[in-house]
Amino acid sequence: MEKIPVIAVVGVTAAGKSELALRLARALGGEIISGDSMQIYRGMDIGTAKPTKEERASVPHHLIDIADINEVFSVAVFIEKAREAAFDISKRGKTPIIAGGTGLYIDLLLSGKRLTEMDSQDKLRGELYERAEKEGCEALHGYLREVDPASADAIHPNNIKRVVRALEIYLSSGSTKTRQDELSRLNESVFDYTLIYLTGSDRQLLYDRINARVDTMLSSGLESEVKKLYDAGLAETVTASQAIGYKEFFPYFEGKTDIKTVADTIKKNTRNYAKRQMTYFNRMKNKTELDIAAYSPESIFQKSAELCNIYFAN
Repeated sequence: MEKIPVIAVVGVTAAGKSELALRLARALGGEIISGDSMQIYRGMDIGTAKPTKEERASVPHHLIDIADINEVFSVAVFIEKAREAAFDISKRGKTPIIAGGTGLYIDLLLSGKRLTEMDSQDKLRGELYERAEKEGCEALHGYLREVDPASADAIHPNNIKRVVRALEIYLSSGSTKTRQDELSRLNESVFDYTLIYLTGSDRQLLYDRINARVDTMLSSGLESEVKKLYDAGLAETVTASQAIGYKEFFPYFEGKTDIKTVADTIKKNTRNYAKRQMTYFNRMKNKTELDIAAYSPESIFQKSAELCNIYFAN
């Protein structure tokens, strides 16, 4: 099977992924596929740093504003939709450029790996084992039956390891083990990709950029944006309510804290998220790392453009 050439621009929050992807798309005649798990939601614009209307008018973007906040969006759905978009873009003679910071989504999309091949989450797994000890194997198996009946039918209640793994897959991705097994039939990568990873060795520089970005979001009307979504039921949603920059406002709207605490918490949570992003992306293979502390945005673009031009000449 002939594989589709794609470029993927990944990295930590506030590293400049969107700007680089836009410049590459303009230079190469490409279209951008968002690799951000929260930019799919309509109305979540400022807090997810969506491309502006002008940017989206100059370069076509995909997988943005495709779901309402009450819709559950999983890695399985992302892979299906991102593949469809990449096939369509390539078929029209354009270059698909995937840009975002949701590591699991982009890793599975590019590599074709099964979700069950990914590292398990120790904390979540521990909590599930603890629940089994307190409530019993049958109770945990009953929970699995609620979310993934097919897996429950295939796994004996006493096989606690498999029950826990099936639940771990569901709770960490929003997609059932059954669905992942279906996807695994397509586990060979359909992409021939160039992976550009924007990282930040200077933590203080990165944190300063994150803090400034949050301040800009707040001055651009983030509070009003979140309040509108909150009034529409954001806090009760399964997936959208987990977005950093949104969930921190919930106690504020309930009169339990002040706006300064909200701002400080968003900054802290974003910094912690950036650490997790680096941990994840550092494990990904076949990537070219470009350090925002070592290179200017212009140098990063020039190096990326050179890499992409060489790649597509082969």
